[in-house]
Amino acid sequence: MSDGRQIRRILLASLVGTSVEFYDFYIYATATSLVFGPLFFPGSSPSAQLLSSYASFGLAFFARPLGGALFGHFGDRIGRKSTLVASLLLMGFSTAAIALLPTYATAGWIAPALLCLLRFGQGIGLGGEWSGAALLAVENAPPGWRGRFGMAPQLGAPVGFLAANGFFLALGAWLTPDQFRDWGWRIPFLASALLVGLGLWVRLKLTETAAFAKALEDSPPPRVPIADVLRGHLRVTIAGTLGVVACFALYYITTAFALGYGTTTLGYARQAFLKAQLGAILFMAVGILAAGWLSDVSNPRRVLIVGCLATILVGALLSPLLGGGSMTGVFVFLALGLLAMGFVYGPLGAWLPGLFPPQVRYTGTSLAFNIGGIIGGGLTPALAKMIADRGGLAPVGGYLVGAAVLSIAGLLVAGRGRAADTPIAVLEP
Repeated sequence: MSDGRQIRRILLASLVGTSVEFYDFYIYATATSLVFGPLFFPGSSPSAQLLSSYASFGLAFFARPLGGALFGHFGDRIGRKSTLVASLLLMGFSTAAIALLPTYATAGWIAPALLCLLRFGQGIGLGGEWSGAALLAVENAPPGWRGRFGMAPQLGAPVGFLAANGFFLALGAWLTPDQFRDWGWRIPFLASALLVGLGLWVRLKLTETAAFAKALEDSPPPRVPIADVLRGHLRVTIAGTLGVVACFALYYITTAFALGYGTTTLGYARQAFLKAQLGAILFMAVGILAAGWLSDVSNPRRVLIVGCLATILVGALLSPLLGGGSMTGVFVFLALGLLAMGFVYGPLGAWLPGLFPPQVRYTGTSLAFNIGGIIGGGLTPALAKMIADRGGLAPVGGYLVGAAVLSIAGLLVAGRGRAADTPIAVLEP
């Protein structure tokens, strides 16, 4: 196979896999905001049901570090390819099974218990997905192209979001509210099985990355990669963890929290809000593309810092735009927020792997990315709603500013790390 064809296949596998994984994750986030509260959680009010639904949403973030440690262990010992296939299968099974669950009205407490169990499975699968997809791209990047190769898995986020929210938007147009609540929400979860098949077809055709193959030639893999990470790379792991907090907080405030709070407390029409999010996600894709290119022109850390500064601005604008009562203001907020998201998310595929040597790179990036996900995203929709219920939207903007400050601190602590213009495939410990 020609080098050009192999590179295209690698980038496609990186993009398709994360698109499927994020589609699975986002349909849960959307269903959480729209229907899971009354279907699975008894409560005295719609607000209490929504909070319970958000809590189940947060479960996956606590599962993600476990998935990162599990898949990172095998990814650093037996290779990236087989680990990526396993993570995709687990995520896909967990998502498709949600479509078959009974509701609280028919099964009582068993229904939310099974929902939470499958949500936990989603988190385990996604915990091993992102790092493997990022390594698949950047460990095959030629000199000077790490940022642009690293943005391939990042583009899976807007692609998966477009597919997920587009699906829900179409169902909302075709079905009555009662039909959507009774059975229509299950269709996107069932469709995940078809998408997983596509992802597997692409990934099973891959070969192992050059960096991992070279690391095995130089020395045997570590027996316990996570022990090596905690013993020899703790500072950069903590710095990497803080560095990703802003992207998670920004994303889940502009999607899950904004959708749930906007359509319940603020009274915006659900279909109009979904359309606004669907249009605004295109700005995230633009941000990722621009950030990937700028990461190669400058370096990923600088671009991430610029994105964090933009996140501070978005936090200041959250209350007047989201709470202004106008869908135009809502769209402007979402577009600005998701454009900034492109800059705090797009360069992560190039920046995080560069902090770790090949022997523990899968484990190190998985731990940093997924623990950062707990801090920045796991409880963010629920916390943001509680904050807004008590103090309005302005303190939620302050929450976003705090997340950006944490990430700037992590980026500064990490420093430049390994040379930004060095091919990651040849970086040594």
